[in-house]
Amino acid sequence: MMRTIGAEVMSVGDGVCELAAPLLPTMGQQHGAGHAGVTFALGDTAAGYAALTLIEPGREVMTAEMKINLLAPALGVRLIARGRVVRPGRRLVVVTAEVEAEAADGARKLIAILQGTMVPVDPA
Repeated sequence: MMRTIGAEVMSVGDGVCELAAPLLPTMGQQHGAGHAGVTFALGDTAAGYAALTLIEPGREVMTAEMKINLLAPALGVRLIARGRVVRPGRRLVVVTAEVEAEAADGARKLIAILQGTMVPVDPA
């Protein structure tokens, strides 16, 4: 999915991750803004990668649940998602993410916040 939307990792640290993806015309909805599904996917993935930095090596994470509040339309040239771990755990990792839309002039606007739970799993 991240390859499909052209996402790239901007930074990763202990319990944090920042991703960015261009807001392409093919990602729009009927009102001309970026589709909420793209916003959700980017925020969910940033939060998941943040969780992945704090679990034991060799394990993966999967989203158990994720809530999104859409605050504003996704208008601009790119989306930036910052995920972070709120509370790490062996069985559950509570995460959050903020997604901003970036305009051509570099101005950013917060468009969504997400909160959820990641579950550490063994690789498939």
